Amino acid sequence: MQKKVFIIGSGIAGMACAIRLAASGYEVIIFEKNNYAGGKIYLIEQDGYRFDAGPSLFVQPENIEELFKLCNEDMDEYLPYKSLEISCKYFYEDGVVINAYTDNNKLANEVEAKTGEPAQHIMDYLNESKRIYTNIGEIFLNNSLHQKSIWLSTNVLKAWLQTKLSYVFSTLNDANKKKFSHPHVVQLFNRFATYNGSSPYKAPAMLQLVPHVEFNEGVFYPKGGMIAVRNALYKLACKMNVQFHFNSPVEKIIIKDNKATGLFVNGQSLHADVIVSNADIYFTYKLLLNDMTKAMEVLKQERSSSAIVFYWGIKKEFPQLELHNIFFSDDYETEFNSIFKSKTVYADPTIYVNITAKCEPGMHAPAGKENWFVMINTASGADFNDASIQSYKRNVIAKLNRVLQTDIEPLIETEAVLHPQKIEKETASFAGAIYGSASNSRMAAFNRHPNFSKSIHGLYFTGGSVHPGGGIPLCLKSAAITSNLIIKNSGQ
Repeated sequence: MQKKVFIIGSGIAGMACAIRLAASGYEVIIFEKNNYAGGKIYLIEQDGYRFDAGPSLFVQPENIEELFKLCNEDMDEYLPYKSLEISCKYFYEDGVVINAYTDNNKLANEVEAKTGEPAQHIMDYLNESKRIYTNIGEIFLNNSLHQKSIWLSTNVLKAWLQTKLSYVFSTLNDANKKKFSHPHVVQLFNRFATYNGSSPYKAPAMLQLVPHVEFNEGVFYPKGGMIAVRNALYKLACKMNVQFHFNSPVEKIIIKDNKATGLFVNGQSLHADVIVSNADIYFTYKLLLNDMTKAMEVLKQERSSSAIVFYWGIKKEFPQLELHNIFFSDDYETEFNSIFKSKTVYADPTIYVNITAKCEPGMHAPAGKENWFVMINTASGADFNDASIQSYKRNVIAKLNRVLQTDIEPLIETEAVLHPQKIEKETASFAGAIYGSASNSRMAAFNRHPNFSKSIHGLYFTGGSVHPGGGIPLCLKSAAITSNLIIKNSGQ
């Protein structure tokens, strides 16, 4: 008989898991509390402007292409995309501007020309980043770390032999200071700790593997913006007969004799053979399993950073900006202390500005105008009110005015705001922690919650709050791990 799987939540990992299971012959039904699919990926349309509300960086498209191949579908028909020449443009307070080319030779020469850091240092770093990712990272990102069998495999043994003690016992900042002499270059590569909501002054040097994804593999832009990723996966899932039930918040996971047997949703008890929660693992335990002990165990791990995002319709074009732009803080370490220690508003935040109108003029903003997605990292669980939002806004505008030598505020003709409380409310991410737990300790990667329940048969987890973590590429890998475990354990 065809086995039935219920998936709670239609985020990227939820849909990817559904597609994989449907391709393997399961009947898959997704229950979603919102009236749309996509989780953190959704669209804001306001006063003639379009804003991708969530993730904005598109890397490793092969993770998505794999889903289409499993379904014998042509990804180009669903999600055309192009590669970018410049992954990001970096602005420093002293006037230095670095174009981070996706061609490594051009990048190395650019950094040397702008900072004096020898080009060979950049090339050596990226070569090491590739080695770490290929020889170590791939093993742990593509497998469940919570099964004994994985630790007995030859591949894991080889990975351990490639692991230097410094990767585990040094921080990313310590490693980068040894590799580079110029503080601007150290700061540029420290930034990659934020890709999973962590601090480079606390996270292990193993995160040197992250730049490989962006610089060695490339950065891409999906036609239509990031919402096109959501739309493509939703369309593919529907093609594979995955059923979606929107406006259907799950109230309870039904457990009988230590086995997950179904869900209580919309006033009904519904039966399934397998349950997958794509919801935040903390809320899964607290609200759906009524297990506060397990929920509090999750919170023993430090939460990742959150964010405040201003969506600004700017009635002017800025030719000096790219799709992705970073305006660095002048004191990076103090900024991260404010995020993870004092949890206060920092006066000189690092600002990320994403402008999809750069890639598709006239589609995301009226002619001659731009749609700015303006994000700064902030503490998860921060209590935002109108006063604190305005404080952040003043700091952001003051910094942009300084660096761009302009007056931004009169150019803002429409605005929307996202902050930690709204992130928690709209995406069920506890405390607005975008990536679940942070990687601010040596064992953080191993302490992430597994993709399966050790005590409840037939219950699995996927998404950014479990192994291997948040962000679209990691969510897709999480979906692969979870679906493979389900297929293996059910023998289908």
